[in-house]
Formats: sequence, structure tokens, C-alpha cells
Amino acid sequence: MTEPLVGPTVESARRSLTARFKAGRLDSAEIDARILVGAVLGLDLTGLVVAANRPLAADEQARLENYARRRLAAEPVARILGVKEFWGLPLQLSAATLVPRSDTETVVELALEKLHAMSGQDRALRIVDIGTGTGAILLALLSELPLAYGIGTDLSVAALRTAYGNAARLGLADRAHFVASDYAAALSGPFDLLVSNPPYIRSAEIADLAPEVRDHDPRSALDGGADGLVAYRTLIPQALRLLASGGSLVVEAGQGQSGNIEGLMTAAGLTLDGPAKVDLAGIRRAVAGRKLPP
Repeated sequence: MTEPLVGPTVESARRSLTARFKAGRLDSAEIDARILVGAVLGLDLTGLVVAANRPLAADEQARLENYARRRLAAEPVARILGVKEFWGLPLQLSAATLVPRSDTETVVELALEKLHAMSGQDRALRIVDIGTGTGAILLALLSELPLAYGIGTDLSVAALRTAYGNAARLGLADRAHFVASDYAAALSGPFDLLVSNPPYIRSAEIADLAPEVRDHDPRSALDGGADGLVAYRTLIPQALRLLASGGSLVVEAGQGQSGNIEGLMTAAGLTLDGPAKVDLAGIRRAVAGRKLPP
């Protein structure tokens, strides 16, 4: 009687995939391989260690090979799995949304700092997230501010559907509303806090981005025009109109852009609210302005 074929073990599959990713010059080859093997098997790191010697079934091998080919074609792991963690929250992705990045958590951190400084965290705040995408910034803030209510805007209806789905899965849909709008044009205030991660890549630099970003994130969420500042010229005056007296605007900035954004804020009539906050790479990543009482 013919012996049944035995597939590679969990550990050998992980090692083989790591080697393929390294040969393909992928960054984070070991991490990507571990995540993808774990996703196929439904195992976390501890589970992978415990199951190291278990053979993969044929269907598991097929799924892993599909994931491997997609990753070697520069599709991000988050896109392959359809989910990305942000601020500890699992967020579903879609073709209409950016993959949330850890740099953007700097915006959440600075916004919470500003609210804490004005003793705002324990009251019924009104928040707007302009260009919400997956809803990442808004949902992170609502998860920290149990009395707050938020609105997320986006031009893309598909992105808004994704954001609402994330709010529902996280149990935040009763405090989050999503509106199709050109930045904040469709809104009327007052709001205590406006936040945004707008498109800020210079148009001429799009072609030089990593393929994981250039070929998979929506261009409309990346392209900030010739100087990368087009979105800020629109949303900063809108923020001044919508903010309550004493309210704050906190925006993400690209590398080397914080000074120009600060200039746009002061020109519009906002007062700079402390220095820009740096991210883990030391980049001035989040800029805050405040609307002072008349």
C-alpha cells in the first residue's frame, strides 16, 4: 500500500518561506513569513512554536503558496490578509483605503495630549477626522474617549463603507458617523478637535515610492500635488471655520513639511499649539494649531 505524502512541517515551511523572501530582497522577510504561515494556520507566535513539527495539509500548502506569490509580487502583508492593526485595533482594509501606518499613531498621541492639557478627555467631545480612510485615527480616538462623538469624512464612498464596517466591528458605530465630503466642506461646526492624515506626497515623487505603497494604496490618498501641500491649503481654512473656540487641529506631516504646514496654520488664523511631535524615526510628524477665543 502506498504511503500518504506528508507535507512540510510548520517550521520547515516558515524557514523555506523566509529564504524565498530574503532571495526576493523583501524587507522583514522573517516577520512576513511568520505572519503568513500563522495566518494560514490560524496560529499566533506561541502556537507556531507548539505546532512546529506538524505537517501542513495540502490545502494549507496551497493557501501559503498563494500568499507567497502575492508577497513576492510586492503586495503588502496587510493587503494579503485584508487587515492591519492600528492603535491596537484590527482594521479591515479595502482597495479604497490606505494601509494605516504606525507613523500616524503620532497624530493620535498629539491629539490626546492636547485634549488632556485642556481637561477635555472626560467630556462629550465632538471630533472630525478629515479623509478618514479606514477610520483609523477617528476610531483610535473614540476608543480612548468614551464620551466623544466623531465624524469621518472621505470623498470615496467605498472608503466610508470600510470605515463604518470597522466602527461596527469595534463596537463604536453608535458614536461614529461617516459623511461623503470634499475634506470638511459638507460639515458645520462647532467641533472640539479636527484631525487628518491628508495626501502629502509630492506628485513627482509618487513613482519613486516603494511598490507596496505605489502599486497598492489609492493614488488619491497619496498625491499631495506639486509641493505636497495642496490638501492643507484646503483643510486648514475649513478647520478654522469649524473649530469651537479653544479647539484644536492636529494633522500628519510628511518629512520636511512641518514648517510649511505651521506657516499655513498661522496664515489662516490658527495659533501654533506647541512644537511638532516627532515619530519613532525622529521625523516631525504631527502638527497642532489652536483656535483662540476672539
